[in-house]
Amino acid sequence: MTSYDTIIQNGTIFDGTRIPRYKGDIGIKDGVIAKIGRLDARDADQVLDAEGKHVCPGFIDLHTHYDAQLFWDPYCSLSSWHGITSVVIGNCGFGFAPVAPELRERSMLSMTRVEAIPFDSMKEGMPWDWVTFPDYLDSVERTPKAINILPYVPLTPLLIWVMGFERAKAGEMPTAEEEAEIIRLLEESMDAGGCGWSAQRLTPGCGADVQRDFDGTPMPTDVMHNETAIALAKVLARRNEGFMQVTMLGDDHDSDRAHLEMLAEVSGRPLLYNVVQVIADDPSQHRETLKWLSDCHARGNKVYGQGLTTDCGFTFALDEWNLWDDSEAWREATTGSFEERLAKMADPAIRDAIKKDPHNNLATGPVEEIVLVRPNSDDFAEFKDHKISLIAEKMGIDPLDAMLDIAVGTNLKAEFFGMLPNEGNLEYMQEIIDDPFVTFGVSDGGAHTRFLTAGRYPTEAIAKYVREHNMLSLEDVHWRLSALPAALAGFNNRGVLREGSPADIVVYDYENLEILDGEVVHDMPGNEWRRIQRAKGYNYILVNGEVTIDHDEETHNYSGKLLRHGDG
Repeated sequence: MTSYDTIIQNGTIFDGTRIPRYKGDIGIKDGVIAKIGRLDARDADQVLDAEGKHVCPGFIDLHTHYDAQLFWDPYCSLSSWHGITSVVIGNCGFGFAPVAPELRERSMLSMTRVEAIPFDSMKEGMPWDWVTFPDYLDSVERTPKAINILPYVPLTPLLIWVMGFERAKAGEMPTAEEEAEIIRLLEESMDAGGCGWSAQRLTPGCGADVQRDFDGTPMPTDVMHNETAIALAKVLARRNEGFMQVTMLGDDHDSDRAHLEMLAEVSGRPLLYNVVQVIADDPSQHRETLKWLSDCHARGNKVYGQGLTTDCGFTFALDEWNLWDDSEAWREATTGSFEERLAKMADPAIRDAIKKDPHNNLATGPVEEIVLVRPNSDDFAEFKDHKISLIAEKMGIDPLDAMLDIAVGTNLKAEFFGMLPNEGNLEYMQEIIDDPFVTFGVSDGGAHTRFLTAGRYPTEAIAKYVREHNMLSLEDVHWRLSALPAALAGFNNRGVLREGSPADIVVYDYENLEILDGEVVHDMPGNEWRRIQRAKGYNYILVNGEVTIDHDEETHNYSGKLLRHGDG
């Protein structure tokens, strides 16, 4: 009779607490770390050789939208391919419960634009064997998973359930009775295992990268009242549990920040603010945010930022692009049927409106800096890999006209690449990485699947920021990728390697860890496609003691758990 199911032997251990690395073995029994030290290989049913490899806690991703994808993809890829063993779903107030049966299709339509998840994949891939949030969690629990899932309670479905679709979308104030019912639903959802609540609060016309409903209108939480959010923060205070995730930006930054800090103060619970990112040509933006986070903590309020620490950029075509929605003119041009969008992008009046729009400050940077990466037409092949500025110069026209002429001339199939605004500025990124109140992430896993591969961020953090640029130590990066997010989001006893903790463990080849080139794959329900980037160098990834990734390949061990109340 052996003492352990598995021993990870002779690895260099980074335990997630920032203590110095050390050489040792890890013995696992019944999904839990039973012993760390010098262990005899004969005491295990299975031995994983970690000689010359790094052993660390599984990474934790606090910002994903796998609420639908988890039903057809047990690995919640890209995340699990890059060492992530636990994710939080239900971010930004978006989710699928509670949803009345007659509103199921409408709830999926919302997600086609606001998070760019294909409708046919959702319709074919989700079982919809629930109505309430507790029922949804039961469905998640019985679904095979190769990754752990911790759920927020998203506020958009609660508002629609109680107030009705039209009134919630109109931003009406709930009556006293309606507020009481919203609170009751939150309590019911947290009793079932929800770990707090989330909301997107992006004021229409604020100049942010606003994400809209499929018809271009605001989401219910965009127009909800601060008083409602405060009432829900008080629920967390009474329960003394849970946390909040809020993506918020309006016209008055000081007022927004004061409101967010009030939520943390009223609840006494952590609040995760999205997003802290570098704007390369305006460092005052991230510096003001970092100062605010520091001031919050000086006043005793637990407000943390989620940092956008990847520079993966966006690859997109204008047939279904949605991330310029705060420009009213761009939103008009990119909504409607395919035929309507094609006509609008060719319309000189709409083009002129885009040029004049004061909010034409794009998530991808200026139009001039966007690159044509795949013309998908012989007519524009000569411009492949050219910036729009150069194409416009060669064509002798305005850059916006050049881009839209190419888009329209290819039936909106030409593909472009736009940098994130943090691209290339390591000095400013260092300021975000060094900040004690910022956690890595914002992968948006499961969302924007045509455009974005930000789920690669843990591999990028180790390979780029540690190995290539020496911007932080391995001890620090493993704290930031695992223990810090675990503590912020209420993961009980995860994010560190210690005896008695669940065995969520990554074994990787530090010198050879890398992000592979992007691919287009047709692996989603409804024969839909997405962009992916795999990783190389992960020898073993274990979730609750079972190997789910073996030398970068899935093992089809579905040992992930639903972490109700952070436990599982």
